[in-house]
Amino acid sequence: MKRGLFSAGLFGALMALAGPGHLPFGGLPAMVGEANADGSGKQGCTAGRAPSVPTARDPSAAVAEEYESARRKGTREAFELFIARHGDDPLAEQARAELKQLAR
Repeated sequence: MKRGLFSAGLFGALMALAGPGHLPFGGLPAMVGEANADGSGKQGCTAGRAPSVPTARDPSAAVAEEYESARRKGTREAFELFIARHGDDPLAEQARAELKQLAR
C-alpha cells in the first residue's frame, strides 16, 4: 500500500471516530454551538432563556415554614426537632413556649 493512501485512510478513520460531537476545524464544540443557537448569532447571549440555576430561597422564609409545620403537627417531637435545627432563631423561643404548653 502506498504511504499517501495509508495517511489519507488513517485521517479519514480518525475523522469518522471523532464524530459530529467533537471540534470541527476552527469551530466551537457541537454542544456550545447548539446552546448558542438562539437566533441572535451572538455567543453568550441568553435572551429569552430561563436561568440554569434557580435563585436561592430566603433562609428566614424556610425557617418560618418549618416552624409552621411543627405547629401544625403539634407534637413534642416536632417542636424539639425545630429547636434542635434552629436554636438561634427567634422562632425557637416561640417553639420553646409551645413545648412548655404541651408539657402541661
